[in-house]
Amino acid sequence: MKIPRDVSGLQLADALCRRWRYTKVHQVGSHMILETSEPTQQRIAIPDHHPLRLGTFGSILRKVAQHKGVPRDAIIASL
Repeated sequence: MKIPRDVSGLQLADALCRRWRYTKVHQVGSHMILETSEPTQQRIAIPDHHPLRLGTFGSILRKVAQHKGVPRDAIIASL
């Protein structure tokens, strides 16, 4: 599945919180800090930009997919 090009940081953060059990810990400037403890502890920073750059978006997807043990397409489908 191709990476969508019109996703904002806020949309991605909302999807990760709603579907993948992340919680927004705080925000530093334009970056939201999300955290999860399932299956282990992980913190990620998501820039609150619209749209997200493809490289940044792909990197976040890769980190979340690897941590949760799911394919990248499953995360894209939940947006």
